[in-house]
Amino acid sequence: MLNIVLHEPEMPANTGNIGRTCVATNTRLHLIEPMGFLINDKTLKRAGLDYWKDLDVHTYVNYEDFLAKNPGAKIYYATTKAHHTYCDVNFEEDCYIMFGKESAGIPEEILVKHPDQCIRIPMVGDIRSLNLSNSVAIVLYEALRQHEFSHMNLKGELHRLHWENED
Repeated sequence: MLNIVLHEPEMPANTGNIGRTCVATNTRLHLIEPMGFLINDKTLKRAGLDYWKDLDVHTYVNYEDFLAKNPGAKIYYATTKAHHTYCDVNFEEDCYIMFGKESAGIPEEILVKHPDQCIRIPMVGDIRSLNLSNSVAIVLYEALRQHEFSHMNLKGELHRLHWENED
């Protein structure tokens, strides 16, 4: 099972969207405090729809608490400051992919200690960053693709009609 980690998230709607993505992909969500909202925030629940109750979510009082409760975790740090792209990595099945808060990202004091585990999403120009929930989806689905979308539904069905060329 993959793990998404949000370091001090600030916007409840982003975290709600990420929670919904985690439920859809059977991914654990880890939230490192302080957060810019309460875990019972109505905006968080609205963005996560009725999926929030199905989310495997863990909270931590700070980064040190996260490390203490997940000893030996293989962590990738998503940051615009990285030299490697997310496509350069072979994501392990039980790895952790950390994203920073919307306004500042992951603190550089953390990043500088893990240069080979820092990954980025390529962008053009002077764009500061992508939306947090979009970034999580991009990187998470690459990790899932590398594992051939194990245990995921690979075929969809029409609601009222049927596909003509069923396999």
